[in-house]
Amino acid sequence: MKIALIILGVLVLLVLLVGGSFVGVRNDLVVQKNAIDGAFAQVDVVLQRRADLIPNLVETVKGFASQEKDVIASVSNARAALGGARSPQEKITANGQLDGALSRLLMVVENYPQLKSDANFMRLQDELAGTENRIAVERRKYNEAVQKYNTSIELFPNNIAASLFGFQRNDAYFKTDPGSRQAPKVDFNKK
Repeated sequence: MKIALIILGVLVLLVLLVGGSFVGVRNDLVVQKNAIDGAFAQVDVVLQRRADLIPNLVETVKGFASQEKDVIASVSNARAALGGARSPQEKITANGQLDGALSRLLMVVENYPQLKSDANFMRLQDELAGTENRIAVERRKYNEAVQKYNTSIELFPNNIAASLFGFQRNDAYFKTDPGSRQAPKVDFNKK
């Protein structure tokens, strides 16, 4: 009878330890998942700041470069796509389109020296550059939170608890656009 009670006590203790461990892992994964959501909210804030700066930038460029309608339209369309995106993956994709459209717009600016010297344009361009830096920092933080979460759910014994509680890998990373990996060519000999 004493042996049965000891075995039962050991089994109850073992179940409590394993169960407590799984609850601890689950709680940690919930914290990490919420950290991802919080990090993306920060990315979203700075993306919205950039989207709010763009109409003023576009209007300033329109005044100087009215013949560049397709570039201006692509910026406006990309901004609208970002505004209509709902999920993190949709926002990441729309943000990539906006990055490309903005780089084309800034290339147009290079062809208009009087625009580059306009005080309003310079102020907007400085604000946009500061916002781009903020976006880069927040993207990095978001990607780090996603990486930490993904690593946690793949480690043993967390992977068992993650599958039991329905936690799944998150692959919504911010990545560079393949075309942006090539350095732009600079030619000071243009005539």
